[in-house]
Amino acid sequence: MSHEMERPNVQIHPLLPKPRERKDYYMAYLVMAVCVFILYLLEHPWNYMAEYLTLHVTAQLISALLKGFCSFAEEIWHVSSRHRGSWRRVVSACLSPSLHYHMPLLLVSGFACKALFSGSCLQLFLKLILACLCHLLNFTFGLQRPSAVEMSEICEKNNRNVAHGLAWSYYVGYLKFVLPRLKDLISEFNRDNKNLLACKETWKLHILLPLSCEIYNDLEKADSHIQYCKDLPELVLDRAGTKRRVYKQSIYGVMGEDKKLSYCVVEYATPLQSLYAMSQDESAAFSRQDRLEQAQLFCRTLEEILQSSKECAGCYRLVVYEDSGDSNSHFLSKELLRHIRQQHLEEYAMCNGSHQPATFLSEEPVIMISNSELPGPLRSDGF
Repeated sequence: MSHEMERPNVQIHPLLPKPRERKDYYMAYLVMAVCVFILYLLEHPWNYMAEYLTLHVTAQLISALLKGFCSFAEEIWHVSSRHRGSWRRVVSACLSPSLHYHMPLLLVSGFACKALFSGSCLQLFLKLILACLCHLLNFTFGLQRPSAVEMSEICEKNNRNVAHGLAWSYYVGYLKFVLPRLKDLISEFNRDNKNLLACKETWKLHILLPLSCEIYNDLEKADSHIQYCKDLPELVLDRAGTKRRVYKQSIYGVMGEDKKLSYCVVEYATPLQSLYAMSQDESAAFSRQDRLEQAQLFCRTLEEILQSSKECAGCYRLVVYEDSGDSNSHFLSKELLRHIRQQHLEEYAMCNGSHQPATFLSEEPVIMISNSELPGPLRSDGF
């Protein structure tokens, strides 16, 4: 499907993961409701259940503070290198991010626990000590470490994935100043090359995004039906201390089954090459599964960035695909042709004032033959 970011309500490519929602919380609410229902059926005294509930909540909150204290014992050795010499940063990093309501909740639960507990203060203290001991044992044995799903969700929500940084770097350091000038460069190229790129809907940078991250320096090696044609005029800019740095894009001819060439500006997204190199370097500790996950997140993040960029609207097309594994199948050329043809249909539909080109242009034409010798209407509804 197309990845035009300027369109509202763009659906995410089926190969890319959607952002996680809160279904895990809904399931937790459901399980809690089932637990309460079971306790109701067992007819336990409500004061007994309230006593143990407040006891465990209090122990959980105290254990969180103790865990932060243990973390503090490690972080005091890294005050200068990790926290810029600020003890306030150390304390903030060791304690829960929800500290602003953690302490009031601890006070409330502590008073409630004391009021509801039927035993002596010494017995309450011992129970809290034992409960905290269990939580700390879980911590020392690593039983409370977040799962892979939780780690992934934390990184996605806080934008701390490798893919997030690569996508922003690719946009800020390249696409943001190349894409807005692309149509002017294509227009200049057409004046000197007999209007080779005639369809204005294809005046876009087709960015190849293979989820395998395998990138060929020569597109003809990836698919023999993709042939290099020419380069667009160079874009020369002063960047990061380099005077007159040159940026240029290449035009390729994509051969279809009819042996005709369709031309477009196409290139790989180079950050994917970095992900592939990381997965090949043992010191990076980056597995193939990590590479696939980060490649998917890179594509989704890039899609979201470009969608919100007004200056890049209508200047790009993201081509996300999975390699077929067969170099002779010409999968890449077929995928590019599908995008090019769809853009041709979009231009044709715009010229005819229609907003749904895929509806009537994808249907086979119907030949209507009248049985009467008199001329009849061309409409099939009888009017």
